[in-house]
Amino acid sequence: MGLEELENREYFSIGDVKRLTGVPEYSVRYWEAEFNLIRPIRLESGHRRYTKQDVYTILKIKDLIYKHKLTLEGAKKQLNNYRLPTNADEKKSRTDLKLLTEIKETLEDLLKE
Repeated sequence: MGLEELENREYFSIGDVKRLTGVPEYSVRYWEAEFNLIRPIRLESGHRRYTKQDVYTILKIKDLIYKHKLTLEGAKKQLNNYRLPTNADEKKSRTDLKLLTEIKETLEDLLKE
C-alpha cells in the first residue's frame, strides 16, 4: 500500500494505517487519545475507520516525534499551529475549481466569437 492508495481511498482500517505510516497500532490508538486530532469513525462492531486527514495527521505526529525528536507535549504545541484541510475545505476547493473551469470555458467561448 503506497501513497497513491492513500489518495484513492477514503477510509482505512487500523491495519492499513499501520502499513501506510509504519506506526504500531497501539501507538495510533494512544495518539488518538492524546492529540484529539485523530477522530476515526466507529463502526457498530467497534472497529475504527480512519480518514485521509487522520492518516496525514498521524504522519505529521510521527515526523514531529521521530524525526524532529519532540516530546508528546512539544508535538502538541506544534500541531496547534498545524491544520489539515477538512472535508468541507476539499469540497469547497472542488466547487471553486469547477466554477473557475466554467468561467474559463465561457471566456474562451466569448473570445472565439
